[in-house]
Amino acid sequence: MARLSVDEAINLIENAELNELGAMALAKKRELHPEKITTFIVDRNINYTNVCWVDCKFCAFYRHAKEEDAYVLSFEEIGQKIEELIAIGGTQILFQGGVHPKLKIDWYENLVEWISKAYPQITIHGFSAIEIDYIARISKISTREVLARLKHKGLYSIPGAGAEVLSDRVRDIIAPKKCDTATWLKIHKEAHELGVKSTATMMFGTVETTREIVEHWQHIRDLQDLTSGFRAFILWSFQGLNTKLIAEQPQIEKQSSNRYLRLLAVSRLFLDNFQNIQSSWVTQGSYIGQLALLFGANDLGSTMMEENVVKAAGAAYRMNQDEMINLIRDVGEKPAKRNTNYDILEKFYE
Repeated sequence: MARLSVDEAINLIENAELNELGAMALAKKRELHPEKITTFIVDRNINYTNVCWVDCKFCAFYRHAKEEDAYVLSFEEIGQKIEELIAIGGTQILFQGGVHPKLKIDWYENLVEWISKAYPQITIHGFSAIEIDYIARISKISTREVLARLKHKGLYSIPGAGAEVLSDRVRDIIAPKKCDTATWLKIHKEAHELGVKSTATMMFGTVETTREIVEHWQHIRDLQDLTSGFRAFILWSFQGLNTKLIAEQPQIEKQSSNRYLRLLAVSRLFLDNFQNIQSSWVTQGSYIGQLALLFGANDLGSTMMEENVVKAAGAAYRMNQDEMINLIRDVGEKPAKRNTNYDILEKFYE
């Protein structure tokens, strides 16, 4: 079957019946995952600092260094959070912070080395391309060197955060201090070449067009053709409460569940070289998160023992392992706990 073109994907998003899209995406998912297993991971999102100079207009989490509630977690505080995660059977930390203006490569090396030695059973999935880009600049080294040095200390993979929409027009409006599209893609390509896999993400629902959404998918599909380094694609909608972007662009409307499911389904069809697509129950809630499993998603993502960034912008959905297992069973799928690498650790089916 021929690959979807950008124009064909746009036409599907804008004109196809929702049920038809769901059926097409589910059929594609069944090709890739005929055993009907839906996975999830038990992890914790540790924001090591909320200090950030990038000032993204869509973020309500960051603080400037001199603000009263600005923080950088101590290694001991991070260790306590990891121990709490281990106690509930967690296997991964999603590790990211604000882009702190003063933390250089040696601080990050010390941190990663300390975690990997103190907690060797925990996988470190951390540091967005935006953080890598800034660490390189403030440390006066290349992004490839940052990645190589952190990998040497124990970094396992990097998240897709900071992609938002890979369109420089959009980025200039919502996050003008962030690296451009080419730099985001370059850093992920370098990571893949070094054997550090990553995820690809998208935050939609700000000022982008449908064409820019599909062009984002084209960028990551092309890179995946080249490196096979993306483990998964994760799509979520902009959460606007408490953000500067809503104050500046009051015409931005909250994205509907219909729009989310349309984009999710077409992403499954377009991203034909991505094995795994996650449902974003954190922004959509458990019902739409569950419905996403019938629209192409094969993974429910994380139980999210801790999540601060989306919560600061007004979404505060929560789910534990048992709730995830029940949601998966309710749509006729087989629940299984996985690790960062999508290896199955525990099956909850016969």
